[in-house]
Amino acid sequence: MVKIATKNGEMMRRGRIEVICGSMFSGKTEELIRRMKRAQFAHQRVEIFKPSIDTRYDEVNVVTHEGVSIPSTPVDNSASIVLLSSNCEVVGIDEAQFFDENIVDVCNDLANRGVRVIVAGLDLDYTGTPFGPMPALCAVADEVTKVHAICVKCGALAYVSHRKILGNSQQVMLGEQQEYEPLCRECYRLARARE
Repeated sequence: MVKIATKNGEMMRRGRIEVICGSMFSGKTEELIRRMKRAQFAHQRVEIFKPSIDTRYDEVNVVTHEGVSIPSTPVDNSASIVLLSSNCEVVGIDEAQFFDENIVDVCNDLANRGVRVIVAGLDLDYTGTPFGPMPALCAVADEVTKVHAICVKCGALAYVSHRKILGNSQQVMLGEQQEYEPLCRECYRLARARE
């Protein structure tokens, strides 16, 4: 959080939007938790939110694939974030791709009020298509960090989360290592050609 002096000499917080994006197993949530814990260590007022549909590891906490966790507030829609973060200096949002398109306005509103907003989410769905509000969040962000998993087939940087389960064409399907694997662009192309 950066504070700047206003015309009358009072201090005002400078808000910003930071987006962490990439495929599954790339460390997005790990990086979000790292940044949130640093803010907590600095005695900043923080709150982290996640979509209530994400119950893979825990119904309340945000949890990485490795089991690292941080307390969070599950919400049904992005409008709830504004209502529940009125006194926060730093707001974290995990799995942003699952939120409605209004999440972009919510993040802009918070940043314009001086809040540091840290958002993590999948940039692409399992078909390689930009996922939900993530492209718009990347466009309005002050900073975008793209993190990469390692392709499980060849060891190159992963491009997308390949869905290993055939027959389910819904964009949203919660899963872990049994359902998804990180693949580079070439290995993904070969896997899709075999399906």
